Amino acid sequence: MTAPLFKGVITALITPLRDGKVDEAAFTRLLERQIAAGIHGVVPMGTTGESASLHLDEHKRVVELCVQVAAGRVRVIAGAGSSATDKATELVRFAKTVGADGALVVTPYYNRPSQEGLARHFEAIAEAVQLPVLLYNVPGRTGVDLSNDTVARLAAHPNIVGIKDATGDLSRVSWMRAHIGSQFDLISGDDPSYLGYHAHGGVGVISVTSNVAPEAMVALHEAAAAGDYAAARNWQDRLIGLHKALFLDNSPSPTKYALSRLQLCGEEVRLPLSLTSDAVKPAIEGAMAAAGI
Repeated sequence: MTAPLFKGVITALITPLRDGKVDEAAFTRLLERQIAAGIHGVVPMGTTGESASLHLDEHKRVVELCVQVAAGRVRVIAGAGSSATDKATELVRFAKTVGADGALVVTPYYNRPSQEGLARHFEAIAEAVQLPVLLYNVPGRTGVDLSNDTVARLAAHPNIVGIKDATGDLSRVSWMRAHIGSQFDLISGDDPSYLGYHAHGGVGVISVTSNVAPEAMVALHEAAAAGDYAAARNWQDRLIGLHKALFLDNSPSPTKYALSRLQLCGEEVRLPLSLTSDAVKPAIEGAMAAAGI
């Protein structure tokens, strides 16, 4: 049995902004807080990092800064997706150049390729750059669903090492274990269902919630990994409100609002995202209190 390359709690980092620019000092503080809390990895420039609305030079700088600050203490899986294969390849190549441990590559959004197109997209990237790739399937955002059969095909490529599954469909975990095997890293992309995902055989979570509550998410994972599901359920019960509250408005605005309440960064997001609505702020604050934050 091959040990997972990527596992545990992997934080989908926000990108703090200040006066329209990346706030590098705040980013560094946030990352140091994550590492001190014992998380196992981070994803800069994923969906939660507002990758869709940052400029290419900003994207690259955040990835580079993340690798520099992490300094090998946790794994860095650089967000590197695009709706164009050549652009995604460029981002994966840059991630390798600056020393990232892997790349998270989302299914192409908006253009809605066929399963054959999806397979060729990921195969082309994996052939072009010798860096471990995590597939990222999030049909609710991209408009296309990477089928189980396509994942099985892609898992045969030595540079494609796992998947971030944000479908919330727990049956996929068992199917992939049966048809692909334990050498493929099965990572949840959905905080509310992570405990179930782990019970079905997943090895980790790329988490939004851990931006706000990293210690609690690590405790949940470690309890589940030790087979102590009673303790894991207690952590899940404590966190479920926060899992949900962080998506009461356009993400990652609620996460940035929560972090601003902790005085860790500002609330600023980039258009077309908007600041968290005043109507949902009490619910976010209540969920933070229930989680012990």
